[in-house]
Amino acid sequence: MTFVVTENCIKCKFTDCVDVCPVDCFHEGPNFLVIDPDECIDCTLCEPECPANAIFSEDEVPEDQLEFIKLNAQLAKQWPSITEVKPAMPDADEWNGKENKKELLEK
Repeated sequence: MTFVVTENCIKCKFTDCVDVCPVDCFHEGPNFLVIDPDECIDCTLCEPECPANAIFSEDEVPEDQLEFIKLNAQLAKQWPSITEVKPAMPDADEWNGKENKKELLEK
């Protein structure tokens, strides 16, 4: 099993999760993070660290977010690994919790 970054990370990109990941399985895109399912060891450390509540265990991903399971796997192969905490996006607090951000995803 793996953990999955979902829609609420878009336009927020808090990196608190990166700091606690023991295997560096996070990858960074322009306005979103993803988890590489081949690298994730299901340690559960990242989920409670996400201020946007955007990380779920694969078997607990909300039904309307299921496409993010495949999206994480796909984009993790394209985007570079992120291993250090970086500042969130400038207007992250304003975007945190907003719905329908999928169309804003920059691939």
